[in-house]
Amino acid sequence: MTSTARLDAAVKRGLDVIGAASLLVVTMPIMAVTALAVLVVHGRPVLFSQERPGRNGRIFRLRKFRTMRHPDQASGRVSDAERITPFGARLRATSLDELPSLFNVLVGDMSFVGPRPLLVRYLDLYSVRQGRRHEVRPGITGLAQVSGRNAISWEERLELDVRYVETRTLALDARILARTVAVVLRGSGVTDGNGVSMSEFQGQGPLR
Repeated sequence: MTSTARLDAAVKRGLDVIGAASLLVVTMPIMAVTALAVLVVHGRPVLFSQERPGRNGRIFRLRKFRTMRHPDQASGRVSDAERITPFGARLRATSLDELPSLFNVLVGDMSFVGPRPLLVRYLDLYSVRQGRRHEVRPGITGLAQVSGRNAISWEERLELDVRYVETRTLALDARILARTVAVVLRGSGVTDGNGVSMSEFQGQGPLR
């Protein structure tokens, strides 16, 4: 890593800490109201917690507001997509479910901008190139999220993640954050063409 890249990384980390701490203070009333609403609609637990791979594949626990019913609250055998409640879908559309992830940014598990942290079981399914998405901290938002979100294919999404890794700058982060505001306000790309929030990743074939 060059001295310029190291400086950019240090500045980015500093901005992440300042931004996360500031937003946690500002959004605390919103999180309190959202938590109460989740408790009323979904019951306990209020937070969804799951292991996800971060930078260099290091595992951390991602925390978000819960948007799904418990499996035992659903009738019959249903998929995760079918367990999302109308209220949970609204939380996802407005990205309010992501607010607890600010704690992940604060402690260094995540950044504001970077590839989204996906499931641990996907690690063995990536091609060599796709695996480069783990060279940086995962983000609350990223290039793929402002370029179609869940409405684009897995191959496009992962290629955008790698493109971010290869071209990342503080200026690019600023543009992604600005575009994120527009995407959230429009509520676009929350589901794919089949109305599913995120289809299962099946891998892209042999390593390359």
